[in-house]
Amino acid sequence: MSKISKMTQMPQQQSDASRTRRLARRLPLVGAAAVGSVVLLAAPAFAHVSVQPAGAAPKGGYATVNFKVPNERDDASTVKLEVTLPTEHPLASVMPQPVPGWKVDVKKSKLAKPIEMHGEKINEAPSKITWTAEDKGVEPGQFQQFPVSVGMLPEDADQVVFKALQTYDDKEVVRWIEPTEEGAPEPENPAPVLKLTAAEEDGHGAAGADDKSGGKDHLKNAAATEDAAAGDTTARVLGAIGIVVGIIGVGFGVFAGRRRSA
Repeated sequence: MSKISKMTQMPQQQSDASRTRRLARRLPLVGAAAVGSVVLLAAPAFAHVSVQPAGAAPKGGYATVNFKVPNERDDASTVKLEVTLPTEHPLASVMPQPVPGWKVDVKKSKLAKPIEMHGEKINEAPSKITWTAEDKGVEPGQFQQFPVSVGMLPEDADQVVFKALQTYDDKEVVRWIEPTEEGAPEPENPAPVLKLTAAEEDGHGAAGADDKSGGKDHLKNAAATEDAAAGDTTARVLGAIGIVVGIIGVGFGVFAGRRRSA
């Protein structure tokens, strides 16, 4: 090969090497931006105070529900959760499960119209549950679940709407009280909603056996719900990793195409 040919190829090789180095420097930044986008898109799903299960509570029966409280702030901890119970469908039996590090208080109010439960007339029912942190509360990047056994659930409704107030240690209060209209965009601060399913043949829903014992022993373990939440988080992380890998592949593909065209 002549000296002229070698001299002509050297600038081209140097240019290719320079492009390779620039691409290698940019890919981590592109990947980080992709992950950040995924996290931002996923954040609203974690930010809401919600009630679970999403649709497995039987009409006219008992259910153990979990109020899930994620910390949506990176500079403050959640130290209080207040949940207002519905008055249009009073829940005569409300039993919170103890949560380590939290003090719980159940407030009762007199009913405008007495209800009947297990053959007895009830003139008052729980109207608010308040959890107050005795330690650090829900710190940034964490969430907490507050299990509660409730009943009897209404037989003439398809859902139960709760209103929740989330208080941070800097005194900020987020009010999760806005109703969600079917077919309309989700509001900024939606109230937790418990969907109800049809009662089973025994007339007491999935918790019929508990009803026969007077509703005294219907508190269940919330581990299954926590596992579901963990699985959801894992799926989001794997999705973010997949997007980053795809972007890296596209980047190398573009680089390879430029080299062939050169």
